[in-house]
Amino acid sequence: MSDETTPPTHDRRSILKAALLTMLAPSALAAAASTQTEPAPPTSPLRLSVRDQGAAGDGVTLDTASLQRTIDRVNVLGGGEVLVPAGRYLTGSISLRSKVTLRLASDAVLLGSADLAHYGVAQVRWEGKWIPGYTALVHAVDASQFAIVGPGRIEGNPAVGGRPSKDNPLRRPALIECINCQDILLDGFSTEYRHMWSIHPTLCDRIVLRNLNIRSTETNADGIDIDSCRHVLIDRCDIASGDDCISLKSGRGEEANQMARPTEDVRIANCTLEGRGFACIGIGSETSGGIRNVVIEHCTVTSVYKFAIYIKSRIGRGAFIENIRVHDFSASNMRQGFLKISQTSAGVQDADPVAGFLGIPLFRNILLQRIRVDNAPILLEATEISEQKPLDGFTFEDVSGSCSRAISLANVRNASLKNITVSGFAGPLLRTANVTGRSMPDAEPMPPPKATVLVEEPLVPYRLH
Repeated sequence: MSDETTPPTHDRRSILKAALLTMLAPSALAAAASTQTEPAPPTSPLRLSVRDQGAAGDGVTLDTASLQRTIDRVNVLGGGEVLVPAGRYLTGSISLRSKVTLRLASDAVLLGSADLAHYGVAQVRWEGKWIPGYTALVHAVDASQFAIVGPGRIEGNPAVGGRPSKDNPLRRPALIECINCQDILLDGFSTEYRHMWSIHPTLCDRIVLRNLNIRSTETNADGIDIDSCRHVLIDRCDIASGDDCISLKSGRGEEANQMARPTEDVRIANCTLEGRGFACIGIGSETSGGIRNVVIEHCTVTSVYKFAIYIKSRIGRGAFIENIRVHDFSASNMRQGFLKISQTSAGVQDADPVAGFLGIPLFRNILLQRIRVDNAPILLEATEISEQKPLDGFTFEDVSGSCSRAISLANVRNASLKNITVSGFAGPLLRTANVTGRSMPDAEPMPPPKATVLVEEPLVPYRLH
């Protein structure tokens, strides 16, 4: 029997459950265990090939209808696998369904159409706001227990990438997008796209993204965007991106703040990252639903246009970024630096920002340990912090390598910096303004940042609409 029809030798439900349980930091595991439900197994061993439903796979014939018909049939018959044999399958947007595994054989390619008319239109999230936009090439809404597995490829068409414009205000299609879904496995395939996000789960629970090779090049092309999702594992992924390689976010302004759907319980491990346009790991700036309980470990940055890690928000976002732990992390070929923390001024302001003191995001409990940097222009810059709501709890220890400029901190409470053994920098190791803590090296004082200007209360309170 060929590889394209051989049943998998493992129980996907068991692997998914095990991965989700092991991904969580110990502090988050107990809370997650009370809410996590075990996915029900598919009730059918059905496996259908898209070729049997009429797909040509010649790279010329539009195969959207055949692909969708196969997915829908497996779904209504109780679940199972949709097999995509070797070939190039030209397609517009297709919808995944519950209990369906889309299996891309070796040398199988899903190839996105260049015609925007081949993509549906729905409510999608764009830069933290829900707006009308084109659905992703592969998308799922309100589905559960589904998967895309390799070793094949998914290639977006660069003709449909980009940003909304005055002539066409619809958001452009992402490559893979799941909205309000649960129990998702993306494993062992490759992607290629330009000028738009590659993988964008939104309002989803229990996600495993593993062994992915993502090439998402040129501007506006994030690799993985985790948007108001819970219980996420990103493991052993190789990502080269024209924007952020991995971005954690939760919406922007009063809309997201009132929805109150944080991104939480995320583990990023064993990944190789190349950021060609912005950061390798961006936490924010769309944070109005909150971001918490994130573990980043055993990752390597091979090069980055700006900062290897960028933790960012701004006045008017509100909510929080808390309980972030980074350890066993190495970075080289950084154009701007290793770590930047900006609480007050990153990203564009929302039309309906969170007003007053609540509009200042809460930053607390950020820890980085066992860090290796190779000639970072800036090791650490955390000066865009509000005196009215300081960063509370910051640890930076066991850091080695070389940098041109070392550490600048402002408005930080309960800081701990120890075993910082970098070399090659000019000026002092540490510059501070309004910083307290212990295990701190001698610091040179610096001017404090400008006072925080709060967002004024609106004349009419915001309501979701």
